[in-house]
Amino acid sequence: MSVQQEGTAGGEALEVWIDQDLCTGDGICVQYAPEVFELDIDGLAYVRGEGEELLRAPGASVPVPLPLLSDVVDSARECPGECIHVRRVSDRAEVYGPDAE
Repeated sequence: MSVQQEGTAGGEALEVWIDQDLCTGDGICVQYAPEVFELDIDGLAYVRGEGEELLRAPGASVPVPLPLLSDVVDSARECPGECIHVRRVSDRAEVYGPDAE
């Protein structure tokens, strides 16, 4: 995915990851952005990688597609478990989510 297609904050590429230790399994993220998030059989949400494969490794992240940026941000804001983290790729600073400044 090219930088032009990824979500940006101030022109910088963004990525998203989920902390499964905090995930409550409510599925709000899947409702907002099913192209990015999916609930697994364990009842927890994960990000989807290329080919829609669920990335189950702790801290696994995927680029935020620009057309889905607002949906991903809404997922982070509405998540009851506060487990969705959106950060800049360049410096890994969180821009949306529980650790955003």
